[in-house]
Amino acid sequence: MRIPILRLGDILLTSIQSDITDDQALTLQVDILKQLGDSRALGVLLDITALDVVDSYMTRILSETARMARLMGGEVVITGMSPMVALSLIEMGRDLHDVLTALDVEQGVEKLKRRLDATGDEDDDRPRCERGSANARD
Repeated sequence: MRIPILRLGDILLTSIQSDITDDQALTLQVDILKQLGDSRALGVLLDITALDVVDSYMTRILSETARMARLMGGEVVITGMSPMVALSLIEMGRDLHDVLTALDVEQGVEKLKRRLDATGDEDDDRPRCERGSANARD
């Protein structure tokens, strides 16, 4: 089963509602990146509130998805990480370095908007909605 990805203005929103398999995680990564490119959205909010466990593979997928989205000109905020998930990531020696996180979806949207506004100030004078390819930030 595919995880739905919704578009809210310039932001894509997806929420993992239950534990997922490695194949589903990889499919979600591909779907997020495809929709980011197709929709010309500027950012992605990925809610993991429902995840009780995030293993090293899922951590790698989340981190790589954020890095790939940045290469495409987008930003990613991961929301809803439980204390147990954060603890297990640290105990495993893993982290989501260079990945924006927020406690919940509301804070994640605000953080993503602030990040996009700040990034937009660094771009040229075109409005944010005119962002084209990944090269638009060069």
